[in-house]
Amino acid sequence: MLERGSHIRPDRLFDAYVFDLDGTIYLGDQLLPGVAATLGVLRERLIPVRFLSNNPTKDPRQYAAKLAALGVPTPIGDIANTIVTTVGWLREHHPDAVIFPIAEEPLVRALTEAGFRLSDDPAEIDVVIASYDRTFDYRKLQIAFDALWLHQRAILVQTNPDRFCPFPGGRGEPDCAAITAAIEACTQVKCSASFGKPGPIMIGQALNGLEVRPEDVVMVGDRLATDVAMGRSANMATALVLTGDSTRNDADVLPRAEQPQFLLETLDGLLPDHVWSAHGGRPTS
Repeated sequence: MLERGSHIRPDRLFDAYVFDLDGTIYLGDQLLPGVAATLGVLRERLIPVRFLSNNPTKDPRQYAAKLAALGVPTPIGDIANTIVTTVGWLREHHPDAVIFPIAEEPLVRALTEAGFRLSDDPAEIDVVIASYDRTFDYRKLQIAFDALWLHQRAILVQTNPDRFCPFPGGRGEPDCAAITAAIEACTQVKCSASFGKPGPIMIGQALNGLEVRPEDVVMVGDRLATDVAMGRSANMATALVLTGDSTRNDADVLPRAEQPQFLLETLDGLLPDHVWSAHGGRPTS
């Protein structure tokens, strides 16, 4: 069990760092404490940094714009979310599929730009995509039902497995898993692939292009069930930062094998003291 009150921090630098975004780098429209300084040190030392998100309501260009506005400019190629993994998986496994996306505009746009034909005709749909969709309605559920149950020709996939999306102040919204569950309940068709954390497809995206061993990469996030679980399953080091969803108590009650390797109050705890000393000291906020 994690010792209560302890600060379990790394004592070395890793060869690469993979970060969750919401709850780890920012919360809402606010950059979280220690983030700018920590990223600055890693980039000054030319250590690869990547960002991942399960949220399919923004594409990497939108995330890059948000990070730039928050003072941490980031190349689009260093950012991946479930739009990237969904489109990539479909290109590899179903390049000629006719798709019905239960999704918001960024994913719909990405599918169209990738050359996929979209349709709401159940008789020709090959793949139903369940996603975080705040425009979900009975019409969309009926189309999915007809494609999967009546015509029995389509498969069901989902962008991410999250049950809800947390917001600052404790509010949240139903996320992709709620839509997937509604479709599964009426069709009895099980989702056959999920493209977000903690699944293996997102793991591949996290490590794509990084010529390093997984054990020399640290996955940093605020959720035990997605960020930490994904890193652990890939044999990456894992760090839970206590600025978002999961709490110290949540980590403390897990079996030891499921606990994060590191536990951080804020992101600047990710770097050892000797590294901060070489860069003028640890930030005060």
